[in-house]
Amino acid sequence: MNAAVSFIGGTNGNKKGLSAILAANPGDLKLRASLSDTNFSDGSTLNFDDLFLSVEKPGSFIIDFDIPEKDVQFQFMNTFKLEGKQINWSYTHMRNDHRTVLDGTLVFDTANKLSARHELGSFNCKLKYSYVHRGLTTFEPCYDLEKKSWDLAVSRRILGGDLIKANYETLSQVLGVEWSCSSLVNEDGRVKVTFQKLTTLLISLRSKEKWFLFLH
Repeated sequence: MNAAVSFIGGTNGNKKGLSAILAANPGDLKLRASLSDTNFSDGSTLNFDDLFLSVEKPGSFIIDFDIPEKDVQFQFMNTFKLEGKQINWSYTHMRNDHRTVLDGTLVFDTANKLSARHELGSFNCKLKYSYVHRGLTTFEPCYDLEKKSWDLAVSRRILGGDLIKANYETLSQVLGVEWSCSSLVNEDGRVKVTFQKLTTLLISLRSKEKWFLFLH
C-alpha cells in the first residue's frame, strides 16, 4: 500500500493553523483525508471544522464525506460500447441537496463527441457537442433546454502548450476570454477578460492560486 502525507502550518496571532492531506492506495482503492484551516490554541486540541474523507475506485465510484456538514456524495461511473461507439456515463447523488445528476458522453471518434447532463426531477438539461479540429482547436456549442439558450466555447492550444479559450453566453450576453499562460512563467498563470453585455469589462489575473480582479 502506498501512502503520502502533506501539510501546511502557520500562525495568526495567538492562533495556530494546520492544513493537511493524507492519501493512501490500498489495492484498487484510493483513500483521501483532508483538513483545511484547522485551528488549535495550545497544541493539544484540534478543532476539525473542515475534515473531508474520500473513497475512490478509479473508473467505478467515488464517495465523498463532508464531516462538518454531515453530508455524503456518491458518484458511480462506467464505460461501455454500443454499436462500436464508446459511451461514458456517471450517476451523482448529493444527499443534503437532494439532487441527482446523470451525465453521459457518446464518443464518435477522437474528434467528435456528444454530451448530455440532466438533473433528475427538474427541467435542468444541457446538451453539448465537441469537435476538435486537427488536435489544436476545439469548438463546443451547448444548448440549455431549461433556459432555451445557446452557449459557445472555442479553445486553441498555442506556443508551448498554452490554452486560449473564448466563450459566449447568449442569455446573459457575457463574452469571456481566458489565457492559461504557463509557458511564459514557472507557474500556473491565467489571465481572464470578461465583457458583460458589452458595457462592463472585468480583468482578472491568477498567480499561484491567487486571483486579482480589475474593473473598468
